Amino acid sequence: MSARSAAPLVLITGASSGIGQALAAHYAAAGWRLALVARRADSVRDWARVQGLDPARWAVFAADVGDPDAMVAAGRACLDTLGLPQAVIANAGISVGMDSVEREDLDVMRETLATNVLGVAATFHPFLAAMRERGSGTLVGIASVAAIRGLPGHGAYCASKSAVVAYCESLRGECRPYGVRVVTLLPGYIATPLTARNPYPMPFLLQPSEFAARAKRAIDAGTSYRVIPWPMGVAAKLLRLLPNPVFDRVFAGRGRKPRRSRAGAR
Repeated sequence: MSARSAAPLVLITGASSGIGQALAAHYAAAGWRLALVARRADSVRDWARVQGLDPARWAVFAADVGDPDAMVAAGRACLDTLGLPQAVIANAGISVGMDSVEREDLDVMRETLATNVLGVAATFHPFLAAMRERGSGTLVGIASVAAIRGLPGHGAYCASKSAVVAYCESLRGECRPYGVRVVTLLPGYIATPLTARNPYPMPFLLQPSEFAARAKRAIDAGTSYRVIPWPMGVAAKLLRLLPNPVFDRVFAGRGRKPRRSRAGAR
């Protein structure tokens, strides 16, 4: 991307696939400039070229969202070269099954929390002071419907996404006096590489492009909290109301997300 322009700028993490890539495509079609952050920077550049995106309207910053220093550096590079975004979407995350009986899965949990929770805060950090000074901006945390109730075999993921919801709620109260909005989105099942190996039914499954369209509408409206699609939110809230013994029986035989030894590298 060349010089700064009047077109609005959005920064999106996890832009190399799935939801992040779908959001990038949707924002590009709406005329926004793109600051895309991913570990696999080359694959993002290849994707943007294949899509025929104007090279003057996008830039890629290589960083691992699990590395706070790398994320802060990427954010500062965006500020220095492109300016202050109107929206920052902390989308990158990982999802791996775990079993606390296994010592190696404690490392999985640590990595999941570092990526899915600390990574969100590190994504927002470089832009917070400038957004508050400007008096506007939108910070978007991508959580998950898995935040609403813990599922067997998903301890690390559910815990991390619950933490994202709580963190964004805290941040929303901190930012409100400055005119900066915080939006928390909870996707249900989206057809991405993260869900491709799930060995269980996935009701209300959405394609990434459809999720992106609904997500942008929620972000534009400044919605503080939304489950997408909404029927998944209703189902999750009903599960939240189930007494623990009933909930435990319902999910006793449910398939579990594969652990890393079987799921492969992230």
